[in-house]
Amino acid sequence: MRKVLTLIGFFLVFSCNSDIKNTKLSGNVFGTTYSVIYNSEKDFKKQFDSLFNVINQSMSTYLKNSDISKLNRNEAVKVDEHFVKVFEASTNIYKQTQGAFDPTIGAVVNAWDFGPEGKIANLDSLKIDSLMLSVGFDKVKRSGNIISKPNGAYIDFNAIAKGYGVDVVAEFLENQNVNNYLVEIGGEIRVRGINAEKKKKWKVGVEQPHFDGVQSLLKAVTLKSGAMATSGTYRKFKIDENGNRYAHIIDTKTGYPSKTNLLSVSVIADNCMMADAYATAFKAMGIENVKLFLEKHKELKAFLVFENENGEFETLSINGFPED
Repeated sequence: MRKVLTLIGFFLVFSCNSDIKNTKLSGNVFGTTYSVIYNSEKDFKKQFDSLFNVINQSMSTYLKNSDISKLNRNEAVKVDEHFVKVFEASTNIYKQTQGAFDPTIGAVVNAWDFGPEGKIANLDSLKIDSLMLSVGFDKVKRSGNIISKPNGAYIDFNAIAKGYGVDVVAEFLENQNVNNYLVEIGGEIRVRGINAEKKKKWKVGVEQPHFDGVQSLLKAVTLKSGAMATSGTYRKFKIDENGNRYAHIIDTKTGYPSKTNLLSVSVIADNCMMADAYATAFKAMGIENVKLFLEKHKELKAFLVFENENGEFETLSINGFPED
């Protein structure tokens, strides 16, 4: 799914006498774009592209010969260390959220025409109920590099893999002794240190939700270290013949698009994989459940944008989500 986060500070122009220069790299990856800014003269584009290729070959449901695609076709495959890391993190978050985050919901996502496989014609409650029989990440098991699952189960790490990709690039930079960087993939972001060229902390922004595609800034956030991801339903949705809007976040309990007044969730965590997954889970959980969950998980900070009963936008910051 496409997460929405507007990066600011990339394109702001400052008068600065410093001779320190950042390297800025960008391109296309995972069906979206990436941007990396870091305090080094070395060009790591080839290394980044190599890392992206490995992750794609491991977990992209859009590549027919990726490990995850083979696994979904019930072919024998030994998964790599990237798959194992994402699998273990997904297992933990699945348990923590009581199934609100569930990578096996992929078949139902496809059925609603929000995934790579295409929709199911004349989708009805019987077809949804049938698909839901294979949903449940607790049914998927790992033994070393071998994954076993029910034949009908479809695994999709789309809600966590972009965040993981951000972490892989960030950790690569740290291993190269680069301690000032910003890594962004499709709106998921991780930073460390400062923007050395501007001698300022990294600054990003959260978009104001607009169903008509208009872009505007709602909130600026200053970060020194950590990761931030945003999940929203105001860009990726479908409208049926009766004018009903269907969000791309599927309720893992019912198999139907999530019905909630929560429009956008931004989560700050230590790493982007966790921020990415929890942002998706929170969008499906709804406001009250998110508030209860975060009372027990102070390590996560969240910023919610929702519609009140009058159809007006409201916001809520939890666990010290930073202001500008």
